[in-house]
Amino acid sequence: MKILFVEWASFGNEDIKEAFILEGHRYVSFYYNADGNIREDSQTEERLSSVLHREAPDIVFSFNYFPVISNVCQKEGVRYISWIYDSPFAPLYSRSVANPCNTVCVFDKEVYLELRFAGIKTVYYMPLAVNTKRLDYFSRRENKSESDSAAGDEKLSSAYKYEISFVGSLYTEKYNFFDSMNNLSDYSRGYLDALMAAQMRVQGCSFIQETLLPVLEDLYRVYPLDPSPDGMESREWLYTQYVINRKITALERTSLLSAAAERHTLDLFTHHQDYCMPNVRNHGVADYYDEMPQIFRKSKINLNITLRSIKSGVPLRAFDILGCGGFLLSNFQGDFLDLFVPGEDFVFFDGREDLQRKVDYYLEHEEERQEIAANGYEKVAARHTYRHRVKEMFSLDI
Repeated sequence: MKILFVEWASFGNEDIKEAFILEGHRYVSFYYNADGNIREDSQTEERLSSVLHREAPDIVFSFNYFPVISNVCQKEGVRYISWIYDSPFAPLYSRSVANPCNTVCVFDKEVYLELRFAGIKTVYYMPLAVNTKRLDYFSRRENKSESDSAAGDEKLSSAYKYEISFVGSLYTEKYNFFDSMNNLSDYSRGYLDALMAAQMRVQGCSFIQETLLPVLEDLYRVYPLDPSPDGMESREWLYTQYVINRKITALERTSLLSAAAERHTLDLFTHHQDYCMPNVRNHGVADYYDEMPQIFRKSKINLNITLRSIKSGVPLRAFDILGCGGFLLSNFQGDFLDLFVPGEDFVFFDGREDLQRKVDYYLEHEEERQEIAANGYEKVAARHTYRHRVKEMFSLDI
């Protein structure tokens, strides 16, 4: 099969290319500026149409969904497969998503069900993935000075560098739109503070969007947000996903990280290089390909604190941790239960106190922790690689 790969600065580009080849497909790249107008762009339309005529691919593929790509594929009669890994992702609610040419793979089951129940038949549930082959090679290269053992015996270096680590944004720097809304009424401010406090006590269920109506007009007054002209999203959805859930995530991550660091040193890798708290070593941002695998492999405990806009899905960070042979301690996300076994492949925590108890326990029980990390690695290697996902998306019954 010949694939036209819409290539932009996304995670996983080299991994998916390798998977295409290993599964017996050919690909050519169509380089795309995803920072431009992804809904309507005459230059992109003309360029893509020309490439489709010249290359005659069987399928067009992209990470994330781009309405302008879909509309050209619909016009030219070419199947378009997209795989969403960002959240929130407003273009997913473009009316063009219903184009019959589309196969839109969504990693969050609740979002998939929401769209399916709305009558969108072009969406499918597909979790994210990891390239364990690349990470195994990285591990062998990293440990080349150690004894020459089989790749399967080198899942995790015994030389730990960190006790607890967290890699990700704190949402305390850029994208902190909530704190910029200084002119909200006292009623709206109090209502939203109480609403966020209540949501932070609940995992696995989001109720923000359904409860915003009493303050929606005031939110729009101080920080106007409007749906795209071609979009199905509501203002409530926009404020929930791009403003309030990011603020909740900022509050939640700082609270949980401080809890984990109360009795242990925590190593933080984040864009907010000036952020500090007791017992936390802030290393700044980590490179996705070269540094993150080392962090996950050399941390006794890797924390996942999911962005609140991800309703039930397993984020990419969790797959990367498991694919490196790292021990994963995560908040609850419903889709984990479809893919992994809690306490066997990874461990859940439920709030500050439970996080502290489990950090203490698994730091003290090394053999049990390493067994869980090894189980998690074996599970993703056997079922959740890019090669597995390529097979799944190309075999969907359209």
